[in-house]
Amino acid sequence: VFGKDINLILVLNNLSSDRKSVRVDMSASTILYTRRAVAEILKAATSVELGPKQGKHIRVKIPYTHYGKYLTTDKRIQVTALCEVMRAHGLKLLVEKTIILEDTNIIIKLPRRVVVNRAVTLEISYANPLPEPVSRCVLLVTLMNQQVKINLARLAPRERSKIYFEFTPRRAGPLQLQVDFSCDKFSHVKGFVTIAVAPA
Repeated sequence: VFGKDINLILVLNNLSSDRKSVRVDMSASTILYTRRAVAEILKAATSVELGPKQGKHIRVKIPYTHYGKYLTTDKRIQVTALCEVMRAHGLKLLVEKTIILEDTNIIIKLPRRVVVNRAVTLEISYANPLPEPVSRCVLLVTLMNQQVKINLARLAPRERSKIYFEFTPRRAGPLQLQVDFSCDKFSHVKGFVTIAVAPA
């Protein structure tokens, strides 16, 4: 989840009946959706001894403090591990994983029934998932082809807050509501909901 430390486990298994020495070079970078690297956030190397038919786990931690300021709006991190079996004539194995960090910031609560030409109040809950305060918080609400910009108070670390948004639907049928939350430390955290508007 965005704002939390990332914990990974690399599993190495020796399927042979011989002892193996493996050198593991690990790296991680924030990337765009095109897979183009933005910034390297981790570089580490270790060696592992594997007995016959033995498996071992290598734990890797990427703290938020290492990746936070380098993350793009795509919220993607590419992790690679190059595993080289020593004294095996250059036998290498490359393991890659792309992590897409989830947002859990926006929660939209609707009333049980929404009726055309009757005022509706929605509850929009938003959060700061980071271990540091954020300021210049803005919610952009898009509904019925109109945008409403709402300036919000600063949020303390891990703080959740909410606002109430009132509108009157003018026609029956499905209605798309989009919420976009931005602040000085991150931007474009989105929430969507489809509202079923009943006839009067």
